[in-house]
Amino acid sequence: METYGDLVAAEDVLLFVNAAITGTGQREFHSGAAEQQLSLDFLHEYMLVNYRGPYAAALALDINDHNSALIVRRLLETSRDATDEQRRTEGRLIARRLRLLPPQRVYRLIGELRRAKVNNRRTRAILRDWLAARPDQALDAVKYRAGLKLALRHTHLRPVAEETGDFLYAPRRRPKYTAPLLDAWRRAHYEQGALYELPYTVAEGFANRHGVPRASFLKRIEPRLTGLERLRLQESARTLGATAVTADATALARMPLTRLASYVLGLPPADRTARRAELTDALRGAARRAVRAAGAEEGGWGRVTAVLDDSWSAYGSGVKRRRPLAAALACHFLLAALAGEYTALWTSGHGDALLARPSGPTPLGRRILDALDTAPERLVIVSDGWDNAPPGLAAEVLRVWRTRLDPEHRTSIVHLNPVYDAEGFDVRRLAPTVPTAGLRDAEDLPALVEFARFAEGRTDLAELTAHLAARTERFLAADGAVPSPSVRAAGTAAGTGTAAAETAEETVR
Repeated sequence: METYGDLVAAEDVLLFVNAAITGTGQREFHSGAAEQQLSLDFLHEYMLVNYRGPYAAALALDINDHNSALIVRRLLETSRDATDEQRRTEGRLIARRLRLLPPQRVYRLIGELRRAKVNNRRTRAILRDWLAARPDQALDAVKYRAGLKLALRHTHLRPVAEETGDFLYAPRRRPKYTAPLLDAWRRAHYEQGALYELPYTVAEGFANRHGVPRASFLKRIEPRLTGLERLRLQESARTLGATAVTADATALARMPLTRLASYVLGLPPADRTARRAELTDALRGAARRAVRAAGAEEGGWGRVTAVLDDSWSAYGSGVKRRRPLAAALACHFLLAALAGEYTALWTSGHGDALLARPSGPTPLGRRILDALDTAPERLVIVSDGWDNAPPGLAAEVLRVWRTRLDPEHRTSIVHLNPVYDAEGFDVRRLAPTVPTAGLRDAEDLPALVEFARFAEGRTDLAELTAHLAARTERFLAADGAVPSPSVRAAGTAAGTGTAAAETAEETVR
C-alpha cells in the first residue's frame, strides 16, 4: 500500500523533472531572469536535501544543459553527505553527463567549482577523466584558453604536450609552435592571413583587432565555417555582399529537428516562402530521423490531432526568441511522422505551419473543442498553458470530456509545455485530469508522452521509481559503463524506506 508520503515524493520528483527540462534561469514571456533563477535554486536545494537519489538520477533524463550543470555542481559540493554507494553511482552519472555537455559549459562549471573551493579527490578524478577524453587539447587551448588553464590548475594536471603548457602559461616563450593551430594563433597577432587558419569564433576577434571589413572577413573565412555557423551567417553575409557564404544543404539535412525549426522561424517570411520545398523537406527528414532514433514506428500512432500554440506569448523573450513556437513547429512535423492520420490546429487559426508567427490571444478551449470533434485516438497539446480567450475554458472542456464524455480514456490526451512557470515551481497545467510534461526538444516527445502518464491521476511511486532506475541503467549502458546494484535503486527517494522502492528495484532486475 502506498502511503501519503509516497504520493508526495512522487509528485515532488515529477515537479522537479518538469522544471529541469524547461527552466534555464533566463527571462521568459511571463517572468524575469531573477524569478527564474530563484525558483530553480529553491527546487535544486529541496531535491538535493530530501531526495538525493532521484536528484542524481535526473542526469539520465532529457533535462537541459543548465540544470545538468547545476545538479553536477551540487552533487560534487555535497559529497560528504552521500553514502559510498551513492558516490559510486553519482560518479558514473556525472562522468557520462559531462561528456554530453558542450565543452564551454563544462569549463564554466569548473570555474564555479573552483570559486566554491570544491576540489576533493572525487572531483579531481572526474574532471581529470573528462579532460583526458577531450579529442584535441590544442583546439581547446585556442578556443577555451582561460577555461583550460583554470581546469588544469584546479585538477593539478599538466597539459598533454609541453608546448601546450607554454602556450597557456608563457605564450611568448616559444618563437614558433609545431601544432598548426597554436602557431596560427601566435601569427594572427601580427599577420592577417593567419587568422583564416583559425576556427571562426577565434578568428572573429582577430578580424576586429585588425580592422578587417566584415564582408571581406566572411568571404575568406567561409571554408572554415561549420555547417551551423554557415547557416547562422547566411543572412548577415548576404546583407554585406559576402555571397561566398552560401546555403549548405548537408547542414540542413544533419540538423536536429528543434534546432532546424528555430532556424526556419528566424528566416523572413519571404525567404520561407521562396525556399518552401527545401525547408519542408528538411523538416520532414529531421522528423523521420527523430522517430527512428526514438525507436518508434512511422504512422504507428493512429489518428492524432495536435493543438499548437502560436499566440503572442509563443515569442518567448529576447534571450529565448521564438523558442516556444519552435518547439510547437518541431512537434507538428514529428507528430505528422508518427501519426497514421494527422490534423494540426494552430491557436491563431492559420493553417500554414511554415509561416507560423507569434500573434494574438490563446483560445486553447475553442481549439481543443475543434480537436475533439475530429475523434482522435491521441490529442497532443503543445502550449505554455496560458489559456486566456476566455480564461479557464480549456480546463473546463478537458474536465467535462474526461469525467462525463470519455471516462474510459478512449482518447489519450497529453499536454506538453515548453515554458517553466517560476511562480508555480513547475510547468503551467491546463487541467488536473490531463497529464502535463515539460518539453525541451520535440525529439523527446515520444519519451515525454510515456513519462507524462505518471502525472495523470494517482501517481504510482513504484512504477515511477522503476522508470527512473531503468532510464539510469540505459543511460550508463550507452557509455559502456556497467551499472552497480545501487544504480538500479537510483530513483529511490532518500530516507523514505518504502516497500514500493524495493518492489521497483526487483522489477528492474
